[in-house]
Amino acid sequence: MIASLSKPTVSIVLGGGHSIGVPIAVSTNYSFIVPTATMTIHPVRLTGLVIGVPQTFEYLDKMQERVINFVVNHSNIKEEKFKDLMFAKGNLTRDIGTNVVGTDAVEYGLIDEVGGVKEAMAKINELINETKGTMEQEVIQ
Repeated sequence: MIASLSKPTVSIVLGGGHSIGVPIAVSTNYSFIVPTATMTIHPVRLTGLVIGVPQTFEYLDKMQERVINFVVNHSNIKEEKFKDLMFAKGNLTRDIGTNVVGTDAVEYGLIDEVGGVKEAMAKINELINETKGTMEQEVIQ
């Protein structure tokens, strides 16, 4: 929903972007993360239920592929790198996945820039002004 908005959007990860928070953070036109914030990247999980039929596994696998494709298409991270982070063993206690901290999220291309509220506000104003300029040019033409 956020990615489909026609108005400029900016996100900022302040504490932790976990699970569905990762796609939400990258769904905006531009994203920030503070240096100490973390983003937890992990595979789609179950509640401990046993997968009883192959169709259930296929459904979960397709859901996970949709999440991967969304994040890759709305950020600058490469699919292979995102999957490496998602399926890494030993980074999360008794689980698979990775906690990515501020500058690493930017280095991987997951988030656009390290910054706080001040930078996010400046960026949203910049995007609004760019949008106004584009709209004014369209009216003139």
